Amino acid sequence: MLIEQAQKDHPSQKKTWISRIDKGKEPITEFETALARSASGRQRGILIGNDQNLNGTASLTSPFGREPQCRSRYRWDKPNPDDRYDDMARGMRPSVPLSEVAVSKTHGEDSPYFAGWKAYDEDPYDAVNNPSGVIQMGLAENQVSFDLLEEYLEEHPEASSWGSGISSFRENALFQDYHGLKTFRKAMASFMEKIRGGRAKFDPDRIVLTAGATAANELLTFILADPGDALLVPTPYYPGFDRDLRWRTGVNIIPIHCDSSNGFQITIEALEAAYSEAEAAKMRVQGILITNPSNPLGTVVTRRVLEQLLDFATRKNIHLISDEIYSGSIFSSTEFVSIAEIVEARRHEESERVHIVYSLSKDLGLPGFRVGTIYSYNDRVVTTARRMSSFSLVSSQTQKMLASMLSDVEFTERYIRTNRERLRKRYEFIIKGLKNAGIECLDGNAGLFCWMNLRPLLEEDTREGELKLWDLIVHEVKLNISPGSSCHCSEAGWFRVCFANMNLQTLEVALKRIKEFVDKRREE
Repeated sequence: MLIEQAQKDHPSQKKTWISRIDKGKEPITEFETALARSASGRQRGILIGNDQNLNGTASLTSPFGREPQCRSRYRWDKPNPDDRYDDMARGMRPSVPLSEVAVSKTHGEDSPYFAGWKAYDEDPYDAVNNPSGVIQMGLAENQVSFDLLEEYLEEHPEASSWGSGISSFRENALFQDYHGLKTFRKAMASFMEKIRGGRAKFDPDRIVLTAGATAANELLTFILADPGDALLVPTPYYPGFDRDLRWRTGVNIIPIHCDSSNGFQITIEALEAAYSEAEAAKMRVQGILITNPSNPLGTVVTRRVLEQLLDFATRKNIHLISDEIYSGSIFSSTEFVSIAEIVEARRHEESERVHIVYSLSKDLGLPGFRVGTIYSYNDRVVTTARRMSSFSLVSSQTQKMLASMLSDVEFTERYIRTNRERLRKRYEFIIKGLKNAGIECLDGNAGLFCWMNLRPLLEEDTREGELKLWDLIVHEVKLNISPGSSCHCSEAGWFRVCFANMNLQTLEVALKRIKEFVDKRREE
């Protein structure tokens, strides 16, 4: 902050300039002069003003011609990442201004969801070197079946190599087709069919490759909506959507409020209420975006609800996006219904408004490879998405390796079956451990997390009460879990807890910490 920095840089002048600014007098120090420099500062990029108001506090006017960015003794009311004023305080030239997107708060990085990650990064748990550190339970990452991938690559070293000779290297290095490798798109389509039990078909020519599901969701938002438009998203939802759908697109998220009375299932009443809210705010609704299975709930959307969603979208003439990134992480394949099945059951009627997002980050546990897909039944969306995908391409080497892996029928069938069983056992393990601590969870059947209910431990049944409890858990219990408020949950006291990104021994330590905390809390 500017005042604090000035005190450090000019300790001997502190009383002088504070006193004179409070009294509205002219600046006499170099620091005050820098702050007050306004005569030549009316153009873009230069600090304007040291205007005094009646109570002696300074008002720094924005050089962009927009609203003031500071209204209280040189402390920011709004974040100003370019730090121009701090630079002035240090006697430096002001830095060059950035775009509105660059300084926008809609990235969501101030959310507790990301704050918990920071706490982990600063003090990561290690069984040997840092046994009292923070255990990361805020990361939905699948490591329970990673050994199967390593085993495959050991048995098929050719999959991760360039192939034979310079010609193969040249072929991969010079490949630039935005469509992606045909062999990989075909293998991806086949894998998507397998994890849905063969109940839906996917055309490789409709698959658009992106650098992960994050890029896929943002790209679709750019295509389907204009700045100021709205997407309806059921709560609780993945905190990253605030960044993915809003930050660079300028599109708004209108929550479809769901609650625990029916297991947080979407209702027609909630849909209508969200649509009406957008209309009242003069926003044009362009679509509904769901995650199926749900992140953070770990539950699937029923066939009946999917049909209602498509009917609603048809009635309102809007789009329906189904993010099915966890579709291969369901404990039983028969429990999951893809929106693709609804489209096929209706013989593709109204299918042009349906779009599916998928990625290999969760089911295959490969977030670092950045492989996502958009599958749309709308020809214009496919064409536009392919053009726009040039900003988020997947490397040809990655495509080549995964094409080999996903084309291996024996491997993919074994992986899907084994991964589901391991996730189911891990889920049952954490649910049993939490129950032993007296903690209930929403009944789940998918994903890499559970939805934990700590409402009985809240001092007050509010968002503030939830965040106070969360702060204790992160900084004293040393567990990074995600508070429901970061997922825009309408009820206080729910938390997402991930269980697949660590080994069983670490999970046991985490459960022990939780039990000790709950026991102590109830004794107080």
